[in-house]
Order: sequence, then structure tokens, then C-alpha cells
Amino acid sequence: MKAKNKNTRTLDQFKDKHYGKVGTVKRDELDSGFENFKIGAMIHEARLEKGLTQEQLAEKSGTTKSYISKIENNIKEARFSTLQKIVELGLGGHLELSIKL
Repeated sequence: MKAKNKNTRTLDQFKDKHYGKVGTVKRDELDSGFENFKIGAMIHEARLEKGLTQEQLAEKSGTTKSYISKIENNIKEARFSTLQKIVELGLGGHLELSIKL
């Protein structure tokens, strides 16, 4: 059996050490940025699965190609109402929201 490296850390341990515990400004900014990145990546992947260009998705959802690009590339955060239009009108999907306490 292979011995475990003493320097191995989980992702949460790494973030705790380098960005602080959950609830600190630096850590919350990191986690928030990651969530926005995931949203953009999911839109990008869904758009490609549907065979749509950014321009086609923008037209279907009532926004601009530039806005779609900025969301997909994590340059701009999407408003919930716009995100809903992109998912439902543009991609033909359903957006679900949950709150975990």
C-alpha cells in the first residue's frame, strides 16, 4: 500500500490556508468568483451541445453576443432574470434555484 504524502491537502484545506476560512472577505470573494465561473462554463457547454453560436443564443434570449461572451468568459456576472432568459428562451432549458443553509 502506498504511503500518503504528509503535504497532501484537500481543496478546502488549501483554501483555508491561503484564502482564510469561510466567512472571511478573501475566501468569500474566491468562492463567489468560482460560482460565477461555473455558471459561465455551464452556459458555454449547453450552448455548444445545442449547436448554437453566441450570436444565435443572444438573439434567442434577447441579449447581445458580447453579453453572452462576457458571461461565458467570467468577465461579467449575469443578472438572475437574464440568466433565466438565456437558459429558458435561448437554450430551451429550465433554471432551478436552491438555497442551502
